Amino acid sequence: MTDAAKELLQVAPALRMRLGKDGKYPVVRFVPDGRKPAAPDPNTVWVDGTGLFHIIDDTAELAGRAAGKVAVVTGAAQGFGLEIAQDFAAQGARVCLADINADGVNAAAAAMQKQYGQSRVMAVAMNVTDAESIRQAVRSIVTYFGGLDVFISNAGVLKAESVKTQSETDFEFVTSVNYKGFFLCTQAVAPVLAAQHAADASYMSDIIQINSKSGLQGSNKNGAYAGSKFGGIGLVQSFAMELIEDGVKVNAICPGNFFDGPLWSDPNNGLFVQYLRTGKIPGAKTIEEVRRAYEQKVPMGRGCTTADVMKAIYYIMEQRYETGQAVPVTGGQVMLH
Repeated sequence: MTDAAKELLQVAPALRMRLGKDGKYPVVRFVPDGRKPAAPDPNTVWVDGTGLFHIIDDTAELAGRAAGKVAVVTGAAQGFGLEIAQDFAAQGARVCLADINADGVNAAAAAMQKQYGQSRVMAVAMNVTDAESIRQAVRSIVTYFGGLDVFISNAGVLKAESVKTQSETDFEFVTSVNYKGFFLCTQAVAPVLAAQHAADASYMSDIIQINSKSGLQGSNKNGAYAGSKFGGIGLVQSFAMELIEDGVKVNAICPGNFFDGPLWSDPNNGLFVQYLRTGKIPGAKTIEEVRRAYEQKVPMGRGCTTADVMKAIYYIMEQRYETGQAVPVTGGQVMLH
């Protein structure tokens, strides 16, 4: 990373804090190659050694549980991640959709921009297993918004297979995305969040890993996934201890099964198809039989929804005295003790 890029990641977040009021912060957008204004302009700020920033203060127009926050969601091109991003926007947040699928995430962001405006929604192509890709994405976010307040580490993959037959390649793919990816993303955003806290000691931010009930209990013929999620909770607890000095809360949410989402219901390679193929439900001969077996495991009798998870996300964001936790949202399928 160049010295100029490092400076931007420190200056923009600090400036954003300085211009904020009552916990709401304006957009502080860096203008590449911008020139110092000849006369004072209330909509711009010049910082010697860094350059010109355009200030977009629409905070008075924003309302909701995430009003004025900058929320970054990985794995946001489709499905659950996109639904999280959409809920954030509906609750007054400025949102960055991040995904390895550049075309998909750009299309999703463009659709949201039509509803919420370009100043509130952006997209970045980001590979969570590639440190440089993540660093470039974070620079883009800081350039566009001036900082971030909540990072949702949602990108994840699953390849169900017996330990007797799973390939090393598949095992490494699952653990790289789910475990290493969370580490790399946290490493990249932590300095930005620290810069904001340094500028305002009362400010707190959130890193939230979307984990799984499989991070709380083992999963038959699904060891790579469960192992990566157990490891994720270990990272959450460790990062929580370390980053609280910078006002960063780090927590995990452990949802139950999203039976109606593409992860489960994709007709070609969804989990219902995978579990039928691998014989995870003894005696099941159809996808419908696999689904019924899983629904019967939930005391509340249904799968998890995005609305269920968003309630947990907002709870964590609003609760200043909560860090290092793994919050189950499972309909009673997993009960902590």
